[in-house]
Amino acid sequence: MVKKKRISRSYYQQQKKLLQIELLKVQLWARDQGQRIMVLFEGRDAAGKGGTIKRFSENLNPRGARVVALGKPSDVEQQQWYFQRYLSQLPAAGEIVLFDRSWYNRAGVEKVMGFTSDDKYQLFLEQAPELERLLADEGIYLFKYWLSISRKEQQARFQERLRNPLKNWKLSEIDIIAQEKWEQYSEARDQMLAHTHTSHAPWVVIKSDDKRAARLNCMRHFLQQLPYEDKDETLLQELDAKVVYSPPFPAFKRRAGDKD
Repeated sequence: MVKKKRISRSYYQQQKKLLQIELLKVQLWARDQGQRIMVLFEGRDAAGKGGTIKRFSENLNPRGARVVALGKPSDVEQQQWYFQRYLSQLPAAGEIVLFDRSWYNRAGVEKVMGFTSDDKYQLFLEQAPELERLLADEGIYLFKYWLSISRKEQQARFQERLRNPLKNWKLSEIDIIAQEKWEQYSEARDQMLAHTHTSHAPWVVIKSDDKRAARLNCMRHFLQQLPYEDKDETLLQELDAKVVYSPPFPAFKRRAGDKD
């Protein structure tokens, strides 16, 4: 099998600039129309969530866009309804909110690492689609992106974090265990997507071994879905179906060739 050539830096920089101009158009549209937009970025450790979010947000007006990256729940939050601390972060009219991980922690790391009970996990799988239906009915634009990375690429990125003192903080003990529990994480992901991939809040998978292709295609997909003014349709036609796709309904099934 011939390995696909990764996109060049020059093409990436040129496309990124054009797509970020489109994102600014979205922000102006959201502000003027009072639209509420929330984007959930999920995936394994080192899948590129933070880097993708940075490219989404780096040129947006911070008065109308923010990133949410919640830490470990406090003692008080652990006594609340699981979704409560996330709901307090929902976008106001005219606002874009980007979640670096979200309530889906319960179906991923909490499930695999034993940080939640089976009863709470099952309740989450039942409640998440209903909550997301309420958000959609309320008129909130909800996007859910799963950044998919191969085991080999994840290991390479972990090694880079070990070598680079500017990235050491990104590597935790749980990250190391994630490699050991690769198959458990795969099973948890498949169960999560099967139960929460719905017509009103579908998952979109972004193949992210090539960071540049992942970022560009994630932005293109996001922009395609929104009816903002003065959209550059020709720019968005370059969406790569080999990088971004949405699983079939009603249940997620691993696509042939996916090894993540």
